[in-house]
Amino acid sequence: MHGDPTDLNNEGAPEPRWEWYRSFLHVAQAGSLSAAARALGLSQPTLGRHIDQLEATLGLRLFTRSPEGFAPTDAGQALLPYAATLATTAAALRRTASGARGGPDGGLRGAVRISASEVMGVEVLPPILAALQRMHPLLKLELVLSNQADDLLRREADIAVRMFRPVQQALLVRRVGAVELGLFAHADYLDARGTPLSVAQLGGHALVGYGQESDFIRGLRRQLPDFAWDRFVFRADSDLAQLAAIRAGLGIGVCQASLAARDARLMRLLPQQFAPRLDTWIAMHGDLRHSSGCQAVFDALADGLAQYLACQPG
Repeated sequence: MHGDPTDLNNEGAPEPRWEWYRSFLHVAQAGSLSAAARALGLSQPTLGRHIDQLEATLGLRLFTRSPEGFAPTDAGQALLPYAATLATTAAALRRTASGARGGPDGGLRGAVRISASEVMGVEVLPPILAALQRMHPLLKLELVLSNQADDLLRREADIAVRMFRPVQQALLVRRVGAVELGLFAHADYLDARGTPLSVAQLGGHALVGYGQESDFIRGLRRQLPDFAWDRFVFRADSDLAQLAAIRAGLGIGVCQASLAARDARLMRLLPQQFAPRLDTWIAMHGDLRHSSGCQAVFDALADGLAQYLACQPG
């Protein structure tokens, strides 16, 4: 899509330029020409021409214009997922091309995009990635913090750390161990409120928990009926926010045992009654098996996470 805009596709219609789709995507996401222009480093008139040219070429009205900004029409909404896929593919092409060039000394270079949960991405992976980057200074690492499963098949990420086994056949997967979860509270909280000696006694304590339910949360409630939404004194869908609340002494919450082991003031509660384990996997698209950069990141994550998971009870 980088040819002349008058190039014709197989049906004889003009083929829109890729940059027009990129501009369309950014305007739809930002809601205005000015914000999208700043994000892309373009002028507003240039961005406006891109939108006008795309609409003229497609024969569709993609936005309704108003003083409040640009809102996608029904036709625009229908095109958005495809424009997002084009952007994702273009980014993957750039990462792959940058890695294929290799460094001046034959070392690893290029960019590798990693997807991981908030807690893994903030608390666990940075030391692993720092050690890898010291070994390969030209290697660039992109980290996406998300509790959602990024679609590796569509190359939204090159490598993903997941707490479940990916099932797509096109992926290369490796199990690196299991994360043990437990109930933890800060010592200051327990000094002030006492230590629960049974699951039933949790009902009398301040609990740190979720804002919205998930499959994992529903399973958790079956194990801990008193660990319920209406009992929480602090609610957050962010695992990092929950962890910060536990560390601050707000109450009792769920934490990774390996992570809690780093802080002597975080105390484990009821380990015999509550110690679920979540399998941890690393996944990579099969097409990247010949990418030396992706393979190096994949192996470093596997080794580093295996060491991290070894530092937990049992």
